[in-house]
Amino acid sequence: MWGPFLCQLFYLGIMKLPELSISLLCMALTLCMSSCQTTQVESEESMVLTAPVAEKNPHPLTHHGVTRVDDYYWMKLSDAQKEANEPDEQTNKVVDYLNAENEYQKQVMAHTETFQKNIYDEMVARIDQTDQSVPVKENGFWYYTRFEEGQDYPLVCRKEGTMENQERIMLNGPAMSKDHSYFDIGGRSVSEDNKLLVYGLDTVSRRQYTLYVKNLKTGDLLADRIENTTGGATWANDNKTLFYTVKDPVTLRSYRIYKHKLGTPQSEDVMVFEEQDETFSTYVYKSKSKKYLIIGSFQTLSSEFRFLSADSPDGDWKVFQKRERNHEYNIAHFGKDFYVVTNEKAKNFKLMKCPETATSMENWTEVLAHRPDILLEGIEIFKDYLVIEERSNGLNQIRVKRWDGSADYYLEFQDPAYTAYTSSNPEFDTKVLRYGYTSMTTPSSVYDFDMMSKNRTLLKQQKVLGGQFSPDDYSSERVFVTADDGTQVPMSIVYKKGFQKDGTQPVLLYGYGSYGNSIDAYFSSVRLSLLDRGFAFAIAHIRGGQEMGRAWYEDGKLQKKMNTFTDFIDCGEYLVSEKYTGSEHLYAMGGSAGGLLMGAIINMKPELWNGVVAAVPFVDVVTTMLDEDIPLTTGEYDEWGNPNEKPSFDYMLSYSPYDQVKAQNYPNLLITTGYWDSQVQYWEPAKWLAKLRDMRTNDKQLMMHCNMDAGHGGASGRFEQFKEIALEYAFILDLEGKTK
Repeated sequence: MWGPFLCQLFYLGIMKLPELSISLLCMALTLCMSSCQTTQVESEESMVLTAPVAEKNPHPLTHHGVTRVDDYYWMKLSDAQKEANEPDEQTNKVVDYLNAENEYQKQVMAHTETFQKNIYDEMVARIDQTDQSVPVKENGFWYYTRFEEGQDYPLVCRKEGTMENQERIMLNGPAMSKDHSYFDIGGRSVSEDNKLLVYGLDTVSRRQYTLYVKNLKTGDLLADRIENTTGGATWANDNKTLFYTVKDPVTLRSYRIYKHKLGTPQSEDVMVFEEQDETFSTYVYKSKSKKYLIIGSFQTLSSEFRFLSADSPDGDWKVFQKRERNHEYNIAHFGKDFYVVTNEKAKNFKLMKCPETATSMENWTEVLAHRPDILLEGIEIFKDYLVIEERSNGLNQIRVKRWDGSADYYLEFQDPAYTAYTSSNPEFDTKVLRYGYTSMTTPSSVYDFDMMSKNRTLLKQQKVLGGQFSPDDYSSERVFVTADDGTQVPMSIVYKKGFQKDGTQPVLLYGYGSYGNSIDAYFSSVRLSLLDRGFAFAIAHIRGGQEMGRAWYEDGKLQKKMNTFTDFIDCGEYLVSEKYTGSEHLYAMGGSAGGLLMGAIINMKPELWNGVVAAVPFVDVVTTMLDEDIPLTTGEYDEWGNPNEKPSFDYMLSYSPYDQVKAQNYPNLLITTGYWDSQVQYWEPAKWLAKLRDMRTNDKQLMMHCNMDAGHGGASGRFEQFKEIALEYAFILDLEGKTK
């Protein structure tokens, strides 16, 4: 529950064209001369494009007496191979194959290039080019980010005292990003004396950040450089000591916490904690009270914290509560107490407190009792108020409670499906709660809520430019779908008014369903490009997420993972049976673990979908989970199972999309991936593509776009990302014959 949001993101056949131009013929000949073999297909009228066919090089993999033969195992490259100045033969072979697939995808979709540009242009036209975040006040300064016209990256700014005072630009994203094909600013933290800024930069897209320290008075960078971090650092109260997290250079697991003194080289930094359990990761932060530095360790089922006075960075760390199997907890400090959100004898979590001088479990006393029908997701502490984030019947709730007991109430929200959450609230002594809100028809909004008067002030609502958007033009629904086992699965749906439920309209169904990550109803200006062309968009809140409480997650993981896939299929069948659409107009989309979902549902129910988009898909489940050198593997055993144990191996093998590809008809499929992806390595989707193309029994479209400069999150920059989304939308819309 308290781990990082690991995972939340987002092709079969030969495209028959009536003519093959000279340029396309040249492309086909070029592909023939690559390291990949090619095949040709004749239409009745003319030659057609040829898809790359990956070389087969059988590689046996034997575990628990079961031998699997992986014909495409050769596509796997090490980091050293990818980063080498002189690529070896295998690297050249893999890169040639990926480039051939990219060229094939471009040629198949060539007739939509103008359409893609139109979609991209309309997405960008809806964006406020000079957008600015709502300023947040902390330690006497107002902090915010803003964009300048046409720029992909923001200016990170602050003003002292009031917003009327002079702006100081702390980080100039447009200038810093020059000469980088990928660019991402990680965490940012200002010292307690407001003079220094530490921040992280990633220019490779493997989420390995270098830390820099900037003097905010002079604008100069200090000599300090700290490599291979998670992207952020935490200041001690002496304004000269930093704590940061280092990644294992092979697995990229966050496994060590170091202490750095300004003005010294990284080689002299002191390791203050090492997480030796390979199933755990670690991080460091400072309490909202600024009194304590805190080290957290977490894995899927357990957590543990250590704390140290922020005034004494060279002191000894103390364990808050020793880790126990199946015990997750999180801590917050206020006054002379710690507050603990814990699932100890409380599946949906409860709130406890303890003195800061006696933090082990026997000293905990109850503040909020466990409730079997309400999930406690988090708290925000103020001087006079406790704010509780809950989830009831699949919907977010924000509860406000005075410490003196004189008030206890919930904020009211009107939409049938929505997302509501507490936002940036760094100060204790205030009666104002900042929170965010969005729904399928309501753009993202930021409010200040007076907890005493209950008055709310809209500070900002996402602008949707272009002069055509009105929330009143769209309708949203929340329905419950009966799954095979009788479980009621919620689904959120949005469409433009006038949408006819006659079984002929197109619908795109999105899902994720892993890690307990809830995919709540949200607004997307990008999505309007589908809705305005007659599509409905639906989110299946399937098991494996946490929308309906902790049990919802537990019923969609490990030996119950199949529930995730069957829930999604049941939601698709509901959309057909209730005549929102027909199977010839039903589309599915998911990314990362949601890409695993896409792979499973097209193996299990290929005839239900006309087209599927699988982004950075985790599809080679068994082989990946057996490779402990791949990032994130060992820490995920409690999510998927440990295939070194035969029962888990057998169950994972039964649904692993790559292993379950079979000779059958498959729907149209577009796969996206990134060459530098550290979470789902590019070779998983690349191998899956090759195997699908070899075994499928029909000639639907099958394509892959591999971004050779990006990782798990795709292209960086505010606008560049929309090019990939425009490709995905053009793929779907083209299948519907909607190219205007």
